[in-house]
Amino acid sequence: MLLVKLICRLSARIRTRMRGTGHAVNNDRLLDLAQRMARTLTPGDLDHTLSRITVAAVETLPDTDYASITILHGDGQLETIAPTDDLLWGIDAAQYELREGPCYHAAADTVHIAAPDLARDQRFPRYAASAVAAGIGAQAGIRLFDAPKSRGALNLYAHEPGAFSDLGAIGQLFRHQAAMAIDYAREIHNLQEAVRTRGTIGTAVGIVMERYKLRDDRAFAFLTRLSQDGNVKLRLVAERLIASTRG
Repeated sequence: MLLVKLICRLSARIRTRMRGTGHAVNNDRLLDLAQRMARTLTPGDLDHTLSRITVAAVETLPDTDYASITILHGDGQLETIAPTDDLLWGIDAAQYELREGPCYHAAADTVHIAAPDLARDQRFPRYAASAVAAGIGAQAGIRLFDAPKSRGALNLYAHEPGAFSDLGAIGQLFRHQAAMAIDYAREIHNLQEAVRTRGTIGTAVGIVMERYKLRDDRAFAFLTRLSQDGNVKLRLVAERLIASTRG
């Protein structure tokens, strides 16, 4: 129901913006796109989800020949994730090095940016030449997420100029669906990490119980005190203790 409401809102917005242009975007088309994305964006861990997002972009978004994801880390490092073709390693790297291009700007400072005709685009004079030489005629960047220590953007590439001139509601819908998939993957990651941490601490408690002949509550309190005194996370204290017994 929420997805249908979202589609209706986006469709109404884009129809208002495109009234009189001769283009039409209707609810049926958006619903079909949403269903195709739902089939492609299968649940999984974060790496799996990012890979499925780029595959889904090529399969569902109009005129998209290739796709990748750019991650801007907190230290300023830029990284390409899940490219659908090896060609994109070099194309993305050129944008990182030059600090220009839709790929770079979507991750660094712009939520959405499109370059329907790279050969004529004056915003990226250095990058555009290398992209066109590699066979890329049009490109777009869509911000996927903003996290405390990173940002992510979806990069779309097309051979032919004219693509991505108005992704409109389709682009917004894809961004929404991809963001939900990423949030789900993060929840899975956090849950898995919590289970691993609990198991590690439990193993360390057992070691302390055996070594010092303590009850489990006293052994846990011992580890907690070590954590507080050393200003070190309890998980790290447990990992170090376990490592010392194996050494």
